[in-house]
Amino acid sequence: RGLGDVYKRQAALQPGQIMLLENLRFDIREEKNGEDFAKALADMAEIFVSDAFGTVHRAHASTAGVAAFLPAYSGLLVNKELSIMGKALDDPKRPFVAVLGGAKVSDKINVINNLLEKADTIIIGGGMAYTFKKAQGYEIGTSLLEADRIDYAKEMIEKAAAKGVNFLLPSDNLCAAEFSAEAEPVMIEGNIPADLMGMDIGPKTVETFSAAVKGAGTIVWNGPMGVFEFDKFAGGTKAMAKALAESGAVTIVGGGDSAAAVEKLGFADKITHISTGGGASLEFLEGKELPGVACLLDK
Repeated sequence: RGLGDVYKRQAALQPGQIMLLENLRFDIREEKNGEDFAKALADMAEIFVSDAFGTVHRAHASTAGVAAFLPAYSGLLVNKELSIMGKALDDPKRPFVAVLGGAKVSDKINVINNLLEKADTIIIGGGMAYTFKKAQGYEIGTSLLEADRIDYAKEMIEKAAAKGVNFLLPSDNLCAAEFSAEAEPVMIEGNIPADLMGMDIGPKTVETFSAAVKGAGTIVWNGPMGVFEFDKFAGGTKAMAKALAESGAVTIVGGGDSAAAVEKLGFADKITHISTGGGASLEFLEGKELPGVACLLDK
């Protein structure tokens, strides 16, 4: 529907009533943060309350642009996200442990850079770990590899050592001959054969990672340890979720796959905070200014 329909509905509103606008991306001016569209939205109200944390990393008309025309404040959810994650990064109870996983190193470049300045221990799992293992000189078979990030991986390992940050990588992996839920797991320690790919962290790595988490004061987790969608390769992610749940630390899980894994594996009620925004929480961990937050008066 166009804004004409919205204006007709607005005319019938009474003071104290609330209008809910959905699917604003029907208008190309939303993602372009068009000033005229932002003003049209602002003309419908007297105050703007932002409470969709999952979109505050986007400079769209309805997330940032409208704040140029209305007093803009954070809602209860956005306030909770910013206060909990902000304290974890700026004044964490120590030891501060960051657990990072997921498929790509490139998705976490700025996160690792930022956390190397703040964390006592950084744990790397998931598909991104194999680029780091390759940087250490290990063979990784057909595992995920970002060849253009090998030098970066070496740099991060060296930077961690220089700063005294405990930088943990998998020592063993559950591997398979193909990317399939039906594939048979093969436990490999050290070099991965040319015909196998890493699918999950192995039992020795689970033990090492769990020990690093035990006794932590603050733990931030973003990204699964393996292909948790496949039951045969969900063990590492489940073990990490269990370790967080039993740690006694302030535990924060980023949105996206990490949140989905914790929910699926049954540990959600034992985590201090599960972020509602995957991209937003990731950019927050990178130390980026979020445009949908920067525009608020009570950020």
